[in-house]
Amino acid sequence: MPLSPLEHDRRYGELDQVMRAYAGQPADDAADKLSAALTAYLRHTWHSRPWVLAVAERQLREYADNPPGRLRLRLGEFYPIPDVGLPEGEIQQWLYCLADHIKHSIEEGELPPPAVPATHWEWHARFPELGQFLGGWFSQDMPDEFLDHDAAVDDYRATTDPHLVARLVGELHELLTLDLEESDYALAVAELGMEVDPPTPYSASGWLALTASRLSARRAEYGPGLSGSK
Repeated sequence: MPLSPLEHDRRYGELDQVMRAYAGQPADDAADKLSAALTAYLRHTWHSRPWVLAVAERQLREYADNPPGRLRLRLGEFYPIPDVGLPEGEIQQWLYCLADHIKHSIEEGELPPPAVPATHWEWHARFPELGQFLGGWFSQDMPDEFLDHDAAVDDYRATTDPHLVARLVGELHELLTLDLEESDYALAVAELGMEVDPPTPYSASGWLALTASRLSARRAEYGPGLSGSK
């Protein structure tokens, strides 16, 4: 029978997080090389959830020790490793390689230095609420759903728990403190799901700063006067 959510998380929850880090990234790890995906996973996880690294190492090694057969995969009793672009015969050694790198990182205390997110997974792992906001309210359908950008921001604030709004404001400030080039801010918001341009005359960073200010305002002050919308 298929795995229950609880059983899945107990046996493969952190393994799944590692695999998600490889979405759109080459699985080109070697004994003397960490891929961009694994580097991003280690950098973010050391900062946010360091205690799960040992869980990831164990789950990777246990999966490599006991790879599932086709029948068990078909029945849903095992977690299916996503296609990472490697031949089936190389997957087992690749999993051992990942486990060895994570074990070395834990035992030696070696971790990637802080840096701007380098992969799609890392952008969303580091800025989860901003990804929800941009992907949910500023997709290509935004002009059909809202009068303008301000109206979309208003709708987010009106329909979202205040704790999540506060979290978004924090993530906006964190992104702005990265002090990126303007072209890199444009790439960042695209990675996080924004499919429309910022409103004229704002750049990506200017609009992010404006949005943080708008969402931080007290509700009594919140309105057209803050952003100049009509």
